[in-house]
Amino acid sequence: MKFNIRFAKQSDMPKVLELIKELAVFEKEPDAVIVTEKDLIEHGFGKNPLFTCFVAESEQEIVAIALIYFRFSTWKGKTVHLEDLIVKQEFRGQGLGTLLLDEVIKYGYSQGVQRICWEVLDWNTSAINFYEKQGAKILKDWYLAQLEGDAIKNYIEKL
Repeated sequence: MKFNIRFAKQSDMPKVLELIKELAVFEKEPDAVIVTEKDLIEHGFGKNPLFTCFVAESEQEIVAIALIYFRFSTWKGKTVHLEDLIVKQEFRGQGLGTLLLDEVIKYGYSQGVQRICWEVLDWNTSAINFYEKQGAKILKDWYLAQLEGDAIKNYIEKL
């Protein structure tokens, strides 16, 4: 099957959001997505875009995405964070994840980054195997820390 990979446009955001929600279901968090199409457009295509998104098309239908943004590492400097690489269920196993990851790596390299990083769930063995096959090092001795929603509010109220 032939795929076309390109930078996302504002008009792609409804389909991007659909894929984000599909991933949330796959990751057993179906109600966790609060981002809206408006948020994606505003924060991805506004005056100071917060992310870049690649889309993969099959027969002019978006079937996969890779959403990235820049970070700064105190050890490595400019870094790309791959927030999500999402391939529709029926298109998995056809090399599309590799094609999207290739684009992310090429883009990061062209931007002079010293690291490209992402998270993967410990139970998603197919993703772990895929990333390790691509040369990624899975850091099993690090924990991911987050403050969300009410936790942020509670923190502020304690100040």
